[in-house]
Amino acid sequence: MTATAPRFGRFPVRVLLAVTVLMGTLLGALLAGATPAAAHAALTGSNPKDGAVVATAPKEVTLTFSEQIAMGDDSIRVLEPSGKRADTAKVRDLGTGGTVAYGVDLHAGLPDGTYTVAWKAVSADSHPVSGAFTFSIGAPSSTKVALPEEEAGGGIVGFLYGVARYVAYAGFVLLAGGAAFVLLCWQRGAAVRPVQRLVVHGWVAMTASTLAMLLLRGPYTASGSLADVLDLGALPAVLETKTGAALVSRLLLLGAAALFVAVLFGAFAKREEGAEKKDLSFGLAIGGTVVAAGIAATWALSEHASTGIQSAFAMPVDVLHLLAVAAWLGGLATLLTALYRSAAIERRAVRRFSTVAFTSVVVLAATGLYQSWRQVGSWSALTGTTYGQLLLLKVGLVAVMLGVAWISRRWTAQLAEVAEAEEVTEAAEVAEAEESAEKDKDTGAPADPARDAQLARQKAAVATAERKRNRDADHERSGLRRSVLAETGVAVVLLAVTTVLTSTEPGRTEETAKAGNAQAAPAAPAGPTEIRMPFDTGGPSGKGTVRLSLDPALSGANDMHVWIESPDGKALDAPEVKVSFTLKAKEIGPLPITPDRITAGHWTASAVQIPMPGDWQVKVTVRTSDIDQTTIDENIKIG
Repeated sequence: MTATAPRFGRFPVRVLLAVTVLMGTLLGALLAGATPAAAHAALTGSNPKDGAVVATAPKEVTLTFSEQIAMGDDSIRVLEPSGKRADTAKVRDLGTGGTVAYGVDLHAGLPDGTYTVAWKAVSADSHPVSGAFTFSIGAPSSTKVALPEEEAGGGIVGFLYGVARYVAYAGFVLLAGGAAFVLLCWQRGAAVRPVQRLVVHGWVAMTASTLAMLLLRGPYTASGSLADVLDLGALPAVLETKTGAALVSRLLLLGAAALFVAVLFGAFAKREEGAEKKDLSFGLAIGGTVVAAGIAATWALSEHASTGIQSAFAMPVDVLHLLAVAAWLGGLATLLTALYRSAAIERRAVRRFSTVAFTSVVVLAATGLYQSWRQVGSWSALTGTTYGQLLLLKVGLVAVMLGVAWISRRWTAQLAEVAEAEEVTEAAEVAEAEESAEKDKDTGAPADPARDAQLARQKAAVATAERKRNRDADHERSGLRRSVLAETGVAVVLLAVTTVLTSTEPGRTEETAKAGNAQAAPAAPAGPTEIRMPFDTGGPSGKGTVRLSLDPALSGANDMHVWIESPDGKALDAPEVKVSFTLKAKEIGPLPITPDRITAGHWTASAVQIPMPGDWQVKVTVRTSDIDQTTIDENIKIG
């Protein structure tokens, strides 16, 4: 009796493939607007702050970050307007009480002008971070220093490193997932050449990509130059890092994986069914699980899971997540290979894989929900950050995969058990060949080994072609192949999204950095605060601009500088300048201050006492002649 196949036709599969292409397009559009290798440690503050104009040269430049980073002596560079190095190239760790801060001392006697601060480091989750900003001493000026346009981890080296990461994930999926499919679902597949090639290719891809990342790691986090890839002198420094140790550990585990694969496709594939094969299967399952978990741990111990909140719990959860991904996607790739390249796979094997896939999805849902909460943390971060948007895309792709898997399950229910029939056919062909050989002996025909071998090859080719035609004519199996192909296409895009997620700044970190910036600005301004006030006394040469700087713009003692400039930017030497401060909200003031003249157009006053923080009104009286004067005012924030 012929089973009736579900009437899906080709239209749903084509629609799902179209959805896959659309998802890939959306991913490309999203990544096109994203920065390469987004930082996982964010700069939350600096002193002097970006764009600040300070009256006198600071003794040091300090940077504050959202989380731990690794810095060397050359990680912070301060450059003069001419491009000359202005710092001592000795980075100091200034972190206290959980604050991550680093500083570098500056040379004495620095000239006025605009200075560039460029920094580069490696965040705790192994990704390079970098940035640059400017501040000015005395007054802004032109500078020969160009701000770096490319972030750390970008360029051709960053692209190659990202490709190697994707290949490593894909190789792990094929290696671990393919082996799991053979042991758990289709032990007869251990002797099937296409399945063997798939798993071995996974091992080769993972080994090659791990070696590539080890060579690329140095320039990826430092110079960014492709010419430095073969500089083996940088390897010792890479091996001392957490990521370098993880890559070396992965290579060692891949050596154990090679032994596992050799036994699986050698001794295990040749064993006949029985107690001995069951024991070997159990041993391979235990050993393979340990090796696969170890390889997965090399990611968990060096990337997202190793930093942030609850890292001790997050790392084993991440290992489970990776193993579930490999079992589902790797098993899917092996099933597709079996459907297209090998003898017909039994329905019971496909049903076993359905159970494995369902278990994997349950594990993925549980671990993924926890990881999403840990990395995102809020609804605003889910929709307002690149990480959150990629996560939503990933969830959508998983939903599409589950829809296609449901169609595949419907096709599986209609499959006929044909493996036994093919085995009978193969046995009959062998018997026929033996019978033909016996007839040749009986007739006394001379033996011709070459002719016999040629006839055997021809018969084998004809038999193989016949079996292939029979499989292609099987409507149920053709439907299953199409749905599994669509499912695999979505899986390829899903794996790409997952790879990008691992190199994207988590939403929780991004929002924390933004909040830290917002809170730090009013509480502790970085460097002096400056205001500008135009004036016009009404007399000849009575127009100009007052520039007043208050350092550090906090309650207590402050240094005040006042510059007066004419409309053409030249110093204007006024006969008299007076300043007062008033805090209207608390009815304090005015507090009068008479600054001392330092040079033409420049007045200063030290130890200006501001009793409390708040929004103070500053009044400046400027007299340009015996009878021409004016008073102007502006508000200034005192932290």
